[in-house]
Amino acid sequence: MVFSDIFFLLFFLPLQLYICSYVEETKKRNIILLCFSLFFYAWGEPVYVFLLVGMTFIDWVLSLVIRAYQGTKTAKAALGGAVAVSIGLLCIFKYSGFFAENLQAIFGVPKTIPQIPLPIGISFYTFQLLTYVVDVYRGQAKCAKKFYELLLYASLFHQCIAGPIVRYSDVQHEIRLRRKTMTDMAKGVQRFSVGLAKKALLANTCGSLVDMILLSDAQLSDMSKFSENLSVLSGRPALLLWLGVLFYTLQIYLDFSAYSDMAIGMGLMEGFHYKENFDYPYVTTSITEFWRCWHISLSSFFRDYVYIPLGGNRKGKARTILNLFVVWLLTGFWHGASWNFILWGLYYFVFLVIEKEFLAKKLKKLPGFVRHIYTMGIVFFGWILFRFSKTAYIGTVLKGMFGLNQNGFAGYEAVTLLKNNLVFLVVAILAVTPLVRNVRKYLETQAKYSKKMMRFKGVVFTAAPVVLVLLSILSLVGNSYNPFLYFQF
Repeated sequence: MVFSDIFFLLFFLPLQLYICSYVEETKKRNIILLCFSLFFYAWGEPVYVFLLVGMTFIDWVLSLVIRAYQGTKTAKAALGGAVAVSIGLLCIFKYSGFFAENLQAIFGVPKTIPQIPLPIGISFYTFQLLTYVVDVYRGQAKCAKKFYELLLYASLFHQCIAGPIVRYSDVQHEIRLRRKTMTDMAKGVQRFSVGLAKKALLANTCGSLVDMILLSDAQLSDMSKFSENLSVLSGRPALLLWLGVLFYTLQIYLDFSAYSDMAIGMGLMEGFHYKENFDYPYVTTSITEFWRCWHISLSSFFRDYVYIPLGGNRKGKARTILNLFVVWLLTGFWHGASWNFILWGLYYFVFLVIEKEFLAKKLKKLPGFVRHIYTMGIVFFGWILFRFSKTAYIGTVLKGMFGLNQNGFAGYEAVTLLKNNLVFLVVAILAVTPLVRNVRKYLETQAKYSKKMMRFKGVVFTAAPVVLVLLSILSLVGNSYNPFLYFQF
């Protein structure tokens, strides 16, 4: 089940909100939320819900040991056990096939590759549980007194499957005692409606165009059509390939940030205040700044639980570069058990080191638009590494974008597609900028000084969510294309 499913929008979410609205006691609301969350997860993973519950139970028990023996070797051993179990299970389910394939390619063993289905959201809830046990060990979070409290935290349907990665220390108080206010409810509805519209009206359209131009994941993963796929991609005119990568660049932001918007919005409806996961990364002017604004919860996880514990930048230049290498190797690997993700992570490692060591002062002297072009150029080509798991596809697309496949620059198909989607493209590009946020802030400011603007603001803020939700539902009805990209991670 995804947030943009008709069943979720018209039945699951309204029913959950309706039932919880009649329950005052936080404990009872938590139990209701837990039941809905486990049902939500089991809808897509009826068997692997037991994996989620089991991992949570193990970490809860070991956190009790950490609390009871705080500051001793026993506590450290319990922490090590919790980390080993969580990382071990993640590696088994997500990476065992990858390791087996590479061992087979090098040594000829094993004879058969294990085919283990990937549990939905395992990367996200594993990292959340890791932050819990580490923060309990560090004394930065209180140990969950009841198992169901930790299970609610790990399985909460708002953010269990595709983030943002919420730290227990950020929501521990709200799990035990939270207040639902009309202000939070209104903000939550507004935020959810914006995210739903980004997904249904923009991201899905971008995605369908990407699949048409650059081929779908199903086509690309079918090795029996490998040669045919290469032939199709090599024959695409350069303009069409540039458009395909541009639509993918827009899709991946609109899709993932939409999910985060909806998660944050639903959290507000229930009295939870999740931190932001995106801060308009496509308007940044350096790669360092881009990664402060893109998938913030993941970047901050690696910073606080990997980079800083390894020594950060406190142990000299060589050690700093090594620490960055480890972080970006893991960042790439976290996204998927494939070499292209590792290359994508190391791609950013190289540019961040170059930027940090050689370009930091020079970049500051350049005009803002030049720095922005530099940043988006790196991000744009980086998404090609992210999109294709086979290096042959990556090379073919890169060469084709510069006409090196004897593919020509444009053609009737490319020009027609651009003309037909020009207005949509402009809207999608504007949607990744702070334009709407700035208009909202302007209306809020003007409403303080003018009754007419206050009434206008009230009408807009009330009508906009209704219109966006209705348009989104109309778009989703009968539309079979409705994936969330980050579900695969």
